[in-house]
Amino acid sequence: MYGGAGLSRLDGRVVLTPLVLPGEQIIAETVDKLHARLVRVDSPASERVPAPCPYFGICGGCHYQHAPYDFQIEQKVGILREVIRRVAKFEAPKEIRVFTGEPWGYRNRTQLRVRDGEIGYLRAGSHELCPVDHCPISSPKLNEAISALVDLVKDRRWPSFLTGVELFTNESEVQFNVIETEKPVAKHFFDWCSEYIPGYLGGAVEYPAMGHQFRVGPRSFFQVNRHLVDLLAEVATAGEPGESVLDLYAGVGLFSLPLTQRFGKVFAVESGVSAVSDLRFNAARAGLDIEVTRSDAAEYLVGLEIAPEWVVADPPREGLGKSAVRELLRLSPRGIAIVSCDPATLARDMAALVAGGYQLKSMTMIDLFPQTYHLETVAVLEAS
Repeated sequence: MYGGAGLSRLDGRVVLTPLVLPGEQIIAETVDKLHARLVRVDSPASERVPAPCPYFGICGGCHYQHAPYDFQIEQKVGILREVIRRVAKFEAPKEIRVFTGEPWGYRNRTQLRVRDGEIGYLRAGSHELCPVDHCPISSPKLNEAISALVDLVKDRRWPSFLTGVELFTNESEVQFNVIETEKPVAKHFFDWCSEYIPGYLGGAVEYPAMGHQFRVGPRSFFQVNRHLVDLLAEVATAGEPGESVLDLYAGVGLFSLPLTQRFGKVFAVESGVSAVSDLRFNAARAGLDIEVTRSDAAEYLVGLEIAPEWVVADPPREGLGKSAVRELLRLSPRGIAIVSCDPATLARDMAALVAGGYQLKSMTMIDLFPQTYHLETVAVLEAS
């Protein structure tokens, strides 16, 4: 089930229990009316495997380490089909393309919490800390940094009010960001960290992808799977060439820059100040003519009178939403490629677009988040 929990029934009502596989017989204790906690597995599924990570089941980051990777993919495709059927009220395409990469050591970004001289991730369903000294789904460079931080947070020089940090890497440099603190952090703290974190970088990271260099500032978003960044961009930008394309939620330009190879004019829309600055810098450095606008996507569409031929949209988990979908239907571009990290909001948006005259032409699942229930989908719709 999407969400990483198994579905069972107790006294006629649905109960969701994490860390189980279909068909297993388990003993669980109820947490509330909807959720339960696994006590033991009495009859395990044939697919069940030992989880490689010692923190699995405690840390809230992974959900599927107890299943082999090919089984995870089967489940995710099934989940994607089921959510589309249930929410959008139509069937997914008979063929859903699936792309996968290395299921371990893939993350280029991680966020960690610090409590009482220990560093780690939050426990599943709580604000309590699960201390770690490594993370199997994080890249080698991130694990070097995590190992260094395990010692640094024990040092008296670590500020007690600094309780959250983020690491982002290109496997050469490590961007170190403070994300949770009660007070401003002094410069000498960062100088101290730079002496111990391998590849420490306090500013923007230069990330290579799609034949370009992307400056990614400390407050800018970038895709987290280092093995599948290029493939995702290739699938998202593979629409038929034309005169104009609109890249909504453009970030630092991962899609905008390669889109210039297929379209005469690229319009990029992004609301984040840092990302807009990075996008403009990245386009200018590459010598590419991209018209960049800082705006909310829906508000930008409201003011648009002439439709682009093609739209690429990579919205946050909340999806496009009613306003953006309404404006896309008004503008009626020839094609729309939606890059989504949430099947439910994707299905909702697609249902409205299909009801407005679009046809779902293709669907691709790219497993950007192995060992978790999260999945990335690229859906391409064309005007009827």
